[in-house]
Amino acid sequence: MTREYSGDILIVDDTPNNLRFLSTTLTEQGYKVRSVTDGLMALTVAQAAKPDLILLDIMMPNIDGYEVCQRLKANEKTNDIPVIFLSALDEVLDKVKAFSVGGVDYITKPFQLEEVLARIQTHLSLRYAQKEISQLNSELEQRVRQRTAQLEKEIAERLQAQERLLHLALHDVLTGLPNRTWFMKRLEQLMQQVRQQTGYHFAVLFLDCDRFQSVNDSLGHLVGDQLLVSISRRIELCLRPGTMLCRLGGDEFTVLLQDINNSNDAAKVAQDILSELASPFQIGDYQIFTNVSIGIVMGNDLYKQPEHILRDADTAMYRAKANGKACYQLFEQTMHCHALDSFQLESDLRQALERNEFVAHYQPIINLGTGKIASFEALARWHHPEKGMLYPDKFIPIAEEMGLVIAIDLFILRQACQQLRNWQNEGIADASLSISVNLSVKHFMSFNLLEKIDLILQETGIDGHSLILEITESDIMENAEFAGKIIEQLQVRHIQLSIDDFGTGYSSLSYLHRLPIDHLKIDRSFIMRIGKNGKNTEIIRAIIALAQSLGMCTIAEGVETQEQLEQIQELSCEFGQGYLFSQPVDAKIARNLLSSSA
Repeated sequence: MTREYSGDILIVDDTPNNLRFLSTTLTEQGYKVRSVTDGLMALTVAQAAKPDLILLDIMMPNIDGYEVCQRLKANEKTNDIPVIFLSALDEVLDKVKAFSVGGVDYITKPFQLEEVLARIQTHLSLRYAQKEISQLNSELEQRVRQRTAQLEKEIAERLQAQERLLHLALHDVLTGLPNRTWFMKRLEQLMQQVRQQTGYHFAVLFLDCDRFQSVNDSLGHLVGDQLLVSISRRIELCLRPGTMLCRLGGDEFTVLLQDINNSNDAAKVAQDILSELASPFQIGDYQIFTNVSIGIVMGNDLYKQPEHILRDADTAMYRAKANGKACYQLFEQTMHCHALDSFQLESDLRQALERNEFVAHYQPIINLGTGKIASFEALARWHHPEKGMLYPDKFIPIAEEMGLVIAIDLFILRQACQQLRNWQNEGIADASLSISVNLSVKHFMSFNLLEKIDLILQETGIDGHSLILEITESDIMENAEFAGKIIEQLQVRHIQLSIDDFGTGYSSLSYLHRLPIDHLKIDRSFIMRIGKNGKNTEIIRAIIALAQSLGMCTIAEGVETQEQLEQIQELSCEFGQGYLFSQPVDAKIARNLLSSSA
């Protein structure tokens, strides 16, 4: 990328990999780069060195990026330095806060190199354009008495510089569309018009490209940029003259529909956009299929801040994504309440590990031949200080998005192994009793998974053969090659492996045959609809036959009735698990179950 300006940049990030990547990249681009790892150091360096631009991480120890930015803007020596936030967070509440404390832009992680460089160049260009105007003003004052002709020339230069500055400030570099700044100014004007003119309606459409990251990852950022331009041109075809289309950043666009009758008008425009984007894009040699998820908000006099309209449109857009993508969703007030609850839950989740609020509950797995407890499955529970006991479906999806699921899994693994060791020491569990723990697919991307498991087994004194790790079949198939290598290392440690929810996903039987799997868990959806002459009976029979041919044991999940138990026994299923035997219970009740089973 060719650059018009160079500059002095301060990078603030407590993650060494991020610092190294950004510092090396920007140095290669000709920038002078300084790097620090915490907010207090950043304040000192910013005041002493006066950089042209600061790249500031949000989540840092001591003080976070928001407070650092507030202090910079409160200091006369540093309040004019533009701050671009760096964050893995992509929720609208975080974006609004970033701008409210004085940030000029934000870049989401993982970094997109072309976008990082483009945003840096844009804001440095703005800064240098401002300096240029100041210099021109000074020169005008010096020459005004000397030469009128020269004064007129310099006034013209000043106007041109202001026009360049205004264009840079209000337009997106890549697409040429109005940017966030222009959009927010126009949105505020429309809000005033709604308050002054009875019966005036407008709508905001928030568009986010579906699966755009995969285009960047597979075809490169240059193709991704060309695709964004093509998407914007197609959207323009669906809009009437005078309708504002903006690029907020990344793969996000907004449409401002003025003077409409009702939400049906906005929905029609949204559907027109979805239909227009349904056809493939031809970008060079590549034919690309993509579309957008759209959130719609109707403007009304209840809104006091333009940021709140954008927030609610973003919320509705995420609901559209959750509904299957390539669709639109009209905002409802309950969505905002849900978003606030989720935001609060995220904040609480970050502290839950430190406060040891997670606890393992244990559900017995019964040997159907002897009726004895053969194993326990350890299931995560969150003892929330205000909401009480929360089940995994309430927090695991959020934990996966936040990158905390690995830590939670390992916390439960350690607790479960320690509990098994306690039972062994009490003499109520022998070496045949095992503990089964769920493992997220995220672990397969962790380079030190085996090292962490070894440490837990060593510290708790549990042998590898007493541990069973449960992984869903879809997780294994999506990461087949890497998973195979990890599974082989688990086998060396005599750790057993169980495929959870078997039968609900797609499995490559040839690959399954080569993996050292010990157990297949038949999904509860098959067990709950089992019938003497039903199709599910034959499916279960086929799964059991497959497992036996591969030397694996079978475990029936979700056994709730005596009839279900009798039928899976007739099909020669070795193990059963479900409410018929026991629901998941705390360690004290599990101990009693174990004692009575002995």
